Amino acid sequence: MKACWVLMLGLFSSLVMAMEPGERLAPWTLLDQFEQSYTLDDQLQVLLVARDMEGAELVKAALQGKPKGYLEQRHALFLADISRMPRPVASLFAVPAMRDYNYRVLLDRQSRVAPRYPAAAATVLWLDLRAGRFLAQRSFTDAATLAAALEQAVP
Repeated sequence: MKACWVLMLGLFSSLVMAMEPGERLAPWTLLDQFEQSYTLDDQLQVLLVARDMEGAELVKAALQGKPKGYLEQRHALFLADISRMPRPVASLFAVPAMRDYNYRVLLDRQSRVAPRYPAAAATVLWLDLRAGRFLAQRSFTDAATLAAALEQAVP
């Protein structure tokens, strides 16, 4: 029995290991709030990841008043893990409300992409990417700090 737990712990820890600089991100495709697909490509330079509602609210507050296309100009995208949201709530209320946002929200409905990028609760994970490779990461817990970082991102 102990051997089984040791094996499971080893497998689990290998799944959540941190990415190394220079590592290529595994490809994925997700739909946004308009049911438009996006496939990870080499043009993306900043990936913002929120694993919960609090993180998504930080992004919303940081982008308040920004023009449509603001993230895209910075080669940035926002990925929201909505897998813990009840499906009826997501389809009837949350996703329709997101259609009013001035930015694209990639929706991870089955939590198959966001867990690749470990982020603490109530934070926004910022991944710096170049040519599809991971360079560095930062975490934000404050909307003003996130907004300032986005302003400094090279358009």
